[in-house]
Amino acid sequence: MSQVDWLSHLLQMMTIAGQLEVRCAYGAPWQVAWGKSAAHEIPYHVVLKGRAIIEDPEAGTTRELVGGDIVLVTGGSAHVVHDGSGHAPGPTYNRQVSAGWTLSQNDGDGQRLDMLCGRFFIGSPHDRLIRDYLPTNLVVRAAAAGSAKHGPVSASNQLSSLVALMREESVSDKLGGRAILNALSSALFTLTLRAASESEQAPAGLLALAGHSRLAPAIFAMFTDPARPWNLPELAGLCGMSRATFMRHFQDKLGRSASEMLTDIRMSRAANELKKPAMSTEAVADSVGYRSVAAFRRAFTDKIGMTPGQWRSQARDGA
Repeated sequence: MSQVDWLSHLLQMMTIAGQLEVRCAYGAPWQVAWGKSAAHEIPYHVVLKGRAIIEDPEAGTTRELVGGDIVLVTGGSAHVVHDGSGHAPGPTYNRQVSAGWTLSQNDGDGQRLDMLCGRFFIGSPHDRLIRDYLPTNLVVRAAAAGSAKHGPVSASNQLSSLVALMREESVSDKLGGRAILNALSSALFTLTLRAASESEQAPAGLLALAGHSRLAPAIFAMFTDPARPWNLPELAGLCGMSRATFMRHFQDKLGRSASEMLTDIRMSRAANELKKPAMSTEAVADSVGYRSVAAFRRAFTDKIGMTPGQWRSQARDGA
């Protein structure tokens, strides 16, 4: 792991699973509507071939997608994906395959679409961390097969290979296909985040750090040693900046302060530790940098929405 691989530390704190739900094989006109997702779910769409329009009324965005585009609806809002013709779609015919996902087709004779749709499931309370630090809708383009525009081992090229494997598995009916597709979906999440961070116009939030690598040492330090009583001058010094410059760049890039992010990391770590029966609340508080249990309880309740004891009981009942 590189000295500033904050993404691995972020993802190691949480449980993420992926699941392919539908493969859409349509001719225009067509339309797919997705309702609002549960807090721990992030829908995804992978356009294998053709074009599509995704509309997110809540975010007020409309975007065209083409073959190779991958979109994560991180905000979980209700959205519609359609062909953009404005014509009323005809009926669809759905067939569940043995691998557990659904093949959806229609009788449209217009431009063809081939698209994979599914969801990522992120364990509570880490779903909030993902939503707070990633854009509402994240769109990444996989490189065309054989493309070396960004180098042979760029995340965009790797995404292309991963999507090709997902396509191959989704048209076969081989033993273990469902498990393989779900495992590939989980890998899709991480690789999409990596590709977004490598793009020339990385979106705001944590993914923008690749375009401002001087901030990465501070992020890495908070992830690797959250119990340390970090102060702004120390974090700024790690980045070779003055306190004022560090505060300004951090707020501009991540949309929140360093102290707020440190608290988010600490509470996410604490939520994991509270699941361990042998860890007392006092020990958990100390492990994430709180010498006062009362202060820890206040911070945890403010961020998670329940007391440490309530969270422990909920996690135990849900095990």
